[in-house]
Amino acid sequence: MSQQTHVPNSVDGAQPQDGARRDPRLLTTVASPSGWLQALRRNIRGGELGPLPVIVGLLLIGLVFQSMNDRFLSPQNLSNLTVQIAAVGLMTTGVIMVLLLGEIDLSVGSVSGLAAGVVAVLAVRYGTSEWVAIGAAVGVGLLVGLIHGFIFAKMGVPAFVVTLAGLLGWQGVHLNLMGSDGSINTSSTGPIAMLTQTYFVPVVGWALVLLTLALYLVSVLTVERKRSGAGLPHKSLVEVLFRAGLLALPLVGGVWILNQYKGVPLAFLIFVGFVVMLDLVLRKTRYGRMVYAVGGSSEAARRAGINVDLIRISVFGIASTLAALGGVMLVSRNFAASVSTGGGAELMMAIAAAVIGGTSLFGGRGNAYSALLGGLVLGAITSGLLLLQMDTSVRFMITAAVLLIAVILDAISRRGRKTHARGGA
Repeated sequence: MSQQTHVPNSVDGAQPQDGARRDPRLLTTVASPSGWLQALRRNIRGGELGPLPVIVGLLLIGLVFQSMNDRFLSPQNLSNLTVQIAAVGLMTTGVIMVLLLGEIDLSVGSVSGLAAGVVAVLAVRYGTSEWVAIGAAVGVGLLVGLIHGFIFAKMGVPAFVVTLAGLLGWQGVHLNLMGSDGSINTSSTGPIAMLTQTYFVPVVGWALVLLTLALYLVSVLTVERKRSGAGLPHKSLVEVLFRAGLLALPLVGGVWILNQYKGVPLAFLIFVGFVVMLDLVLRKTRYGRMVYAVGGSSEAARRAGINVDLIRISVFGIASTLAALGGVMLVSRNFAASVSTGGGAELMMAIAAAVIGGTSLFGGRGNAYSALLGGLVLGAITSGLLLLQMDTSVRFMITAAVLLIAVILDAISRRGRKTHARGGA
């Protein structure tokens, strides 16, 4: 966080024309610890909690379960955790897009199950190439999402009703597709299995860390240089390096731990890759800004010239596509597709992870990293309770409590933002 100084205009209200008259000290941010702390306090008072509650919760979960079972933070358990959250994490990433519109998608579990059935039937029953089967499953997910979005946007049927019908209808299609078999076993060596059974050697993990940090520094420094050249407030080099250091901590620590077991898993990289890509789309593209605008106020967005219907249709298409990818991941991890795939707690866990990660239920607020943070929280709870041999009922009750706390924090922060806005008016 940084404390920005105000750049004064000239007396007549115009910006200074002569570069020599511009004091460069007024255009840089105060990159001091006290400045960051003051900005953090202002954000908290204004209801901008950010990822802080989730990070604190993760640390507490880790400390509690490690004190109860010393295997919780072992490299093997943490590696297994990253693979376990990949499928539901991909579904969560899609759910976040819908929540940003202020809507809900209740069909992601059924769509993931349908995609799982499609990939298994094509690859096993019909002997189709597994890559073709994966592509077909993802295509089915996209088609389903576009259908949902069209009915919602063009026909005016509430998204809750459309996706509730989808939950039931696509589950019926899934059951019909599986037929009397009930379960179809897939190959343990083909491309489908490779998605969750592939681990990279240590050098690949370290190369990814260096590449990530390099790309981050280049992109941020480029932006700040342009802001400086345009006479706009910008981050100092010290603050940019500090932020890069904060990013390096989880990257270096995570890769070091994963390399102690089998290496960085491909499934987790796929999940994180989609999170990063979606984050860039939401923050850096016109499409992302339109999604936030529609979620903030669809009528205001329409009056601003945004094609609200097209945004809604595309978002539901993205959500179902990612749900289908999650279904493929479930098949890969279990080496099978069954009538129960996607029909369990996947839907509730995907929605819970999005909210726990910091995405607002009221629309217009949240980011793609909510999927990663929320997935890690739920994955850590599940992993810890399994190590303690707790019953599934306990896991559901604890997950419900965490979800309720997240929603309460969201409501409180929303109230704080309103109060802060009124106070500043």
